Amino acid sequence: MVTCHCEEQNVSRTEIAERLHEIQGKKCFICGRPIDLNSGDWQIDHIVPRAAGGKDEPQNFALTHEICNKKKLDSDLRVARCMFKYEEMKEKYGKRGFNHPNLGDFLEEFGGAKYPLKISKINDEIEYEFWHISTIKSDKSNLYKDALSGLNYSFISLPIEYIYHDDRINPRAIGSRVKGLIEEFLHGRPQLHVSLAWTKIEHGKAEVKVFDGQHKIAAQLLLGVREFPLRVFLVNNEKDLDLLLVTNTRAGTVLRQVAFDMSVQRFLGSQIYWEKIDQYRQLKGLEENDLSFSEKDLITFFKGEHRELKKYIIDDVRTYVIHSPENKLKDYIEFGGRAAEKPLSYSTIEKTFFTFFINKEPLETPLSYKLEVGENPRQLEKEQLIKLMNMFAEEILIGKYDVDIGSAKIEEKLRKGENIPDNHLRAIRLTREEVLYNILRYVRDCIKRYFLLAMGKSVEDKELFQYKFPEQLWGHIRKVIQNIANMPLWINRDTGLSSAIFGGKQSYDYWKTLFDTGKTPQGVAVLPKGLSLDELLT
Repeated sequence: MVTCHCEEQNVSRTEIAERLHEIQGKKCFICGRPIDLNSGDWQIDHIVPRAAGGKDEPQNFALTHEICNKKKLDSDLRVARCMFKYEEMKEKYGKRGFNHPNLGDFLEEFGGAKYPLKISKINDEIEYEFWHISTIKSDKSNLYKDALSGLNYSFISLPIEYIYHDDRINPRAIGSRVKGLIEEFLHGRPQLHVSLAWTKIEHGKAEVKVFDGQHKIAAQLLLGVREFPLRVFLVNNEKDLDLLLVTNTRAGTVLRQVAFDMSVQRFLGSQIYWEKIDQYRQLKGLEENDLSFSEKDLITFFKGEHRELKKYIIDDVRTYVIHSPENKLKDYIEFGGRAAEKPLSYSTIEKTFFTFFINKEPLETPLSYKLEVGENPRQLEKEQLIKLMNMFAEEILIGKYDVDIGSAKIEEKLRKGENIPDNHLRAIRLTREEVLYNILRYVRDCIKRYFLLAMGKSVEDKELFQYKFPEQLWGHIRKVIQNIANMPLWINRDTGLSSAIFGGKQSYDYWKTLFDTGKTPQGVAVLPKGLSLDELLT
């Protein structure tokens, strides 16, 4: 709800509401249902929020039901209106099955998928007619041939009345990620890749069926677009159609490795976070380098984007840590694909170091708080995480892990009698995600114990790395890592143990039980006894 400061100072809030009531056809801007001004259950709000650059003037005001405005799914009312419609469609079409609403449902809702094209193929062109309108409109497009598959295709732009959905090749529902696309299109960012479709000409007619890019079309339908560019494959038989089916399926499964890897996504999130900081400064009239505000202030200010912004804050911590020139562990991390040259994947780092030691809650202390003296909580978290990762690299990997041997099928090679150096075998086993996770449990407990016994502080797990560690504590942490790394288990070459313990990925709880009791969950003794923090510190 807003306080209206319009140029017409004498215009009351009620008068503005009455004007908006008429302009909006007496309907709520968000839900599109009638509003009764006499009920009092209405509000006036900015369409584009002020935090996003929206102006405080009548052209940027909208009338809504009070309940719609309170429950809106975004602070931008245009996005909120689209998402209200999306949720309505989920309720309406979701009853048809788990994969609804799909593009077919969206086309049905918006008056699409009504007519086949009247179409003919002439040499290297296709000619087609839009015949549902009062004056028949004809058009034509060049026909191309894919060099390797041999499939013919053309680029055409069609009204939604001539677009259908293929629920065989693409059986997926339109998910809530459509919101992100709505926001992108609202900001004037163009669709970079056209949607894909296929058609088969029979008796001079053809239904054009979309099988890829349905979220892009759905997002734009919600924004009022009614014509879309398509790359349309011309199929001649079922074999051609099966080829498209297999190709699309592999693109969504086997070939996911060619998409942006997780670390790149985190980097992009970090970039957006700093863009939001700049935007906050500008809207607040702050100096270019001002950091007098907190993460919580940003979350409150950009309240319509609070979920994304919380993620971007953590993305910034992850990116700083993992890409720091001081980080010695990063040389042993595989950031993309499934190469077996390095022992750690970026995913493993996220599930271990970052899961344990990054505070995922926005901080209330200013970004500049004690930054100059090296005691800023978030900066301490970053720097101390790097130091811990360096310690792990120094004790387990540097000078020990052999890149030429790599990490592929080490246990299988060991069981076949290949000579795997002790240091390399130890490094491979200690960098397994489930093992590393449980090593860090003991590191965490070591830190908590020190704060409690030596400093009299009871510190929450999520805040541990936001307190400065004394050098004595760093010595304790290194001792814990060294003692675990020196356990004979990591270089035991018994083939039965290799197969049973290291043959496949075990659960976190498996290794928790093994470390705590010395036995597997099945009761098989592996260690002389369970690990004791007291003994790990000696």
